Amino acid sequence: MTLDAVLARIDDTLPDALDRLMDLLRIPSISTDPAFKPDCARAADWLVADLQSLGFDARAAATPGHPMVVGHGGTGKRHILFYGHYDVQPVDPLDLWDRDPFDPELQDTPKGKVIRARGSSDDKGQLMTFIEACRAWKHVHGTLPGNLTIFLEGEEESGSPSLIPFLKENRAELSAELALICDTGLFESAVPAITTMLRGLCKAEFTIRAAARDLHSGMYGGLARNPLHVMSALLAGLHDSTGAVTIPGFYDDVAELPDTLRQQWQSLAFDHATYLGDVGLSHPAGEQDRTPLEMIWSRPTAEVNGMWGGYTGAGFKTVLPGEAHAKVSFRLVSNQDPSKILTAFRAWAEAQMPADCEIIWHDGIDGAPASVMAIADPAFEAARQALTDEWGRPAAFIGSGGSIPVAGYFKSILGMDAMLIGFGKDDDQIHSPNEKYDLASFHLGIRSWARILARIA
Repeated sequence: MTLDAVLARIDDTLPDALDRLMDLLRIPSISTDPAFKPDCARAADWLVADLQSLGFDARAAATPGHPMVVGHGGTGKRHILFYGHYDVQPVDPLDLWDRDPFDPELQDTPKGKVIRARGSSDDKGQLMTFIEACRAWKHVHGTLPGNLTIFLEGEEESGSPSLIPFLKENRAELSAELALICDTGLFESAVPAITTMLRGLCKAEFTIRAAARDLHSGMYGGLARNPLHVMSALLAGLHDSTGAVTIPGFYDDVAELPDTLRQQWQSLAFDHATYLGDVGLSHPAGEQDRTPLEMIWSRPTAEVNGMWGGYTGAGFKTVLPGEAHAKVSFRLVSNQDPSKILTAFRAWAEAQMPADCEIIWHDGIDGAPASVMAIADPAFEAARQALTDEWGRPAAFIGSGGSIPVAGYFKSILGMDAMLIGFGKDDDQIHSPNEKYDLASFHLGIRSWARILARIA
């Protein structure tokens, strides 16, 4: 069968695929540092040339920052867009690296062979798994595996300032029926997974002001209002004794997890004791009637990220502060609207201000909603089965406690769902010294994309 021929081609040419990845990894495409702007352009040009060699009509599209690589090729009933990013994180502190971060090397480790270099896992190694799958397919079939658009960003590691304007300006060209994103990993470094839920985010920074200035606690303590007391009570009241958020209407737009998905998550046998133990904790907090995976993937949160006021320097100063400050953020799920949540939080907080206290808000009302993919689309189950076939264990639909903004932008701007599939491992040390990508992840990742494309493209 032709898929077998593609997989055999992938196996036979793995050394060549690895050489190409090494060439790309040698380019120090650090997007956040202006000194590396020419290198980002060089990485974009490298990818354009590689895509053109496969028959893609590819170009490096200029932006106010670094270029976007866009390529189109192939034919098929369903138009699919693949997204990755070619920029990488800075390498500081350099003295913690065991070798030059842009001198990639295949190394033997007790857990197997790894590709050691900055960007090996995040995201050059991951994006090249898809391109190499297309290369093998083209060799066997003479055509690309479907109607494909390749979209590779050069600013993901520096906040993607050009992304939204570029998507809006090129909506007609980039809109497809489904997006594929390769910037995630295996569940607990072992289970192949498709991320179908991403929590959204909104945040608030504010000040509670009482007296017009800091006061002497001996002269005013006990009589004057202390804004740190008020702030402490306010933030402590964000949750009730069961761990639920107390802001009125907070859960109105939160959907219950479907039973089939809950059962699938349960089958993952998530070891929350080890997960917490790795950071020195032992007991799950949060909503007491929810499982640990539900809490980090499908339930909303209210978190205090910082609180300060008064004197915090060396020694002691018996001051009664005039102001207290805090930063609060909310992870959102389902259909929660960032503006609605922040408006409700402001109203709730202001209603609790005692006499002589006022709240000053330091930012606007905005944020990003959650992304929940339409897994009823048969392509999702087809991809899950393809991953299961390749990895020899049941693949899972999973959630993500964090946010991957591009998936939300694809939905809100281009009107398409995204399928997030990656092959990174928890110990890849992305954003850290000595980043690596397992050779097995690279190899099986290429084979996985070939299987997925055979089923959905």
